[in-house]
Amino acid sequence: MNRGLPDTDTRSSRGVETAQKPKALFICGSRNQTQQLHQVAMALPEVEAWYSPYYCDGVLEQIRRAHLCDFSILGWSRRKECLRYLRRHGLSLDFQGERKGNHYDLIVTSSDVVIPRNLANKPIVGVQEGITDPERVWFWARKLLPFVPRWAAGTAWTGTSNACVAFCAASEGYRQRFIKNGADPERIVVTGIPNFDNCDRYRDNDFPHRNYVLVCTSDSRETLKFDNRKAFVRRALQLAAGRQVIFKLHPNEDWRRSTNEIRAISPEALILTEGCAEEMVANCAVLVCQYSTLAFVGLALKKEVHSYFDLDELQRLLPLQHASGAKNIAGVCRGVLSGERLFNPTAALPTGELPTGDLATEIQRHSLTSSSDSESLYPEVAA
Repeated sequence: MNRGLPDTDTRSSRGVETAQKPKALFICGSRNQTQQLHQVAMALPEVEAWYSPYYCDGVLEQIRRAHLCDFSILGWSRRKECLRYLRRHGLSLDFQGERKGNHYDLIVTSSDVVIPRNLANKPIVGVQEGITDPERVWFWARKLLPFVPRWAAGTAWTGTSNACVAFCAASEGYRQRFIKNGADPERIVVTGIPNFDNCDRYRDNDFPHRNYVLVCTSDSRETLKFDNRKAFVRRALQLAAGRQVIFKLHPNEDWRRSTNEIRAISPEALILTEGCAEEMVANCAVLVCQYSTLAFVGLALKKEVHSYFDLDELQRLLPLQHASGAKNIAGVCRGVLSGERLFNPTAALPTGELPTGDLATEIQRHSLTSSSDSESLYPEVAA
């Protein structure tokens, strides 16, 4: 007896032929990436949606099994977080696309930096996750030596695999960057991205603090980048000039180490590891960050922002603020399923018009409250 969803169901009990839903595999990753793809799937009710954590194969899979990818979305901790999210929301799991195999009509991936071999010859739609990594040594190494894999430079080569029929970019600024880095212009579609397409919604929150200096760290050391954390903390305290300082630690960094470092310099600082960081940005007076996508939230909300990235460049790359990212990406997916090559989603909402109910906020807050064992949504790290 087949207890799962049937692969074929073309006739009703009366013998009348019924349409079979196209199957789509959504390849997730971090909490942010998983939330975004969930929203896209929710905007595509006509497909049979299946989900998988991010995965790889070949040499990179051997590297992953040796625990050398634990700092990335291929690492087991990120995979477990993704699997917990899928289970909490009752979403259908097809781990690494093994259950349905070649029966997928559409692949939607949270990153095109790694394209596993079992996705070859499948129609793929890529979705930008957020801010991309700075273009450093490994980025330029690949520029000079094309055999260097894209993943060696983190997310700096996002959007350039040309393995996707369409890659959905956060803004026209990012579209131009991806094209400059080698992407096929016909494949890059400006849609906006769900978690960052309506930052104004984060103003409506119950975070208890106001008008503080928010310091958001990054997982620089975990992703093999240089990070002078002590200098960063001291700079943040200097900018605070006596005002309340709240540190929000990156979910992928070593919380104990980071907490000890901050306590050594600022014993009175409030340090948070959980909670909605976007809501914290909405309530702050000043945002100090390193390489975080939260810089976009701060700029969209007209906050004073300090970032390792150039602020003029961030303003140019700022994701579209139209509350329509998931709907636009779903429109692109429909175009791919129908075989169209021109992607101009007609279902997009006009700028400034909010969808009925805020799907992004609902999904984010549900996943945050479900993932914490604390009674508070914003528990403080113990000293």
